[in-house]
Amino acid sequence: MIYSDIALDAVVVAVLVDLFVLRTAMLTRGIYWLTYGLIVPFQLITNWWLTSRNIVQYSPSEIIGRRLAGAPIEDLLFGFSMILLTLSLWDFFTQRAAAGKSESSS
Repeated sequence: MIYSDIALDAVVVAVLVDLFVLRTAMLTRGIYWLTYGLIVPFQLITNWWLTSRNIVQYSPSEIIGRRLAGAPIEDLLFGFSMILLTLSLWDFFTQRAAAGKSESSS
């Protein structure tokens, strides 16, 4: 399995977890897209910095080949997945904790 396959799988898993496992539907909320839009420029800067200094290197045979800010396009897929899963889990556990507090105070 190459890096591209893993990145695509990460997106599929993140979307399925968000919509069907945790049922937070983060993808349908404007706050997710706002947050993602705020984080992507910093991800690109970090990718550029790490790859331009050869701190992180990618095997050309393991990536699609297209790069953005020095890093493979697949890195954006991983970033998307990480942000989606983090916000989905945060929302899920925040709602669960709030429900537990309201039940215990009744």
